[in-house]
Amino acid sequence: MNRLAIAACLFLFGTLPLFAGSEDGRLDLYFVDVEGGAATVIVTPQGESILIDSGYPDNGGRDRDRILDVLKNVARLDHLDHAVVSHWHLDHFGNHAEVASLFKISHFWDRGIPDLLSEDPGFTNRVAPYRSASQNRSKTLKAGDSMPLKAGVTPLTVKVLTASGEVIPNTGEPNPFAAEHHSQPEDTSDNAKSISLLLTFGKFKFLCCGDLTWNTEAKLMTPNNPVGPIDLFMATHHGLNVSNNPVMVLALDPRVCVTCNGPTKGADPETIATFKRIKSLQAMYQLHRNVRLAEKDQAPAENIANQVETAKCTGNWIKASVAKEGTSYTIQVGPQGKPRTFETR
Repeated sequence: MNRLAIAACLFLFGTLPLFAGSEDGRLDLYFVDVEGGAATVIVTPQGESILIDSGYPDNGGRDRDRILDVLKNVARLDHLDHAVVSHWHLDHFGNHAEVASLFKISHFWDRGIPDLLSEDPGFTNRVAPYRSASQNRSKTLKAGDSMPLKAGVTPLTVKVLTASGEVIPNTGEPNPFAAEHHSQPEDTSDNAKSISLLLTFGKFKFLCCGDLTWNTEAKLMTPNNPVGPIDLFMATHHGLNVSNNPVMVLALDPRVCVTCNGPTKGADPETIATFKRIKSLQAMYQLHRNVRLAEKDQAPAENIANQVETAKCTGNWIKASVAKEGTSYTIQVGPQGKPRTFETR
């Protein structure tokens, strides 16, 4: 009996959780439906796990339970190694403490906890559970940092591109779309201070920018492109039009875009129009159908995980699974979806 069969039997009899590391060396990413918040789970071939953001609290445990379901029943984890807060808005850090109370989290990461947040007078009280869960020992990520992850035969890195309004040095090839940038009004909210993480696994590259907004996206990507082309892009800020600056999106030239939106939040028509301009784009996916848009103006129905509004939503996830060498990856919509394969660049 091989290792997988033994582990499966032990799991069924309740003596051992099915091991987290992929038997075939895959890297797995899960985009969890938190109704227009954000929650992304990453599991490395070495069994290390990362939760980026955690959706809204105070909804009867809906988002917390969807995250826990993916962690326990889909990814088959028995703990989290790392939990990241991209920025200090409640739809991104709202369930870190709740998840931690029910599921072990070893390390907490954020951009540093401010004493006050100008756009949220109640921030001090809202962040108190997070402070408690992390025992006030969360680690601060800065632009240029890398998260301490184990790599196997296939190189694996997670690099911080932006944090607290700062960006990595603007090196690289000239960005041919730089001239398209037209500034929007200054964003003084915490969105502009979001942590952006670039995950590289072999040739595969995935970028997640939290709620980073228009002008900071341009600051990162002009006049040069320090990131280069990527494979998988998580639409910034739920696909809202105050983010997803064409200067950044078109230069990244992703093959696949995933939008973590809600039925009435995100997947804005301006953002979808930008995605359709991407030269290398092969597919768009959404966690939710935008109920205010026509079918032709968003991702194809088969690429949308949840078609109904919140009250009737079952919370299907979207999964990306990267082959052990990082040379190809699949995207699957919900547990019954048929995986579609894409080659890395």
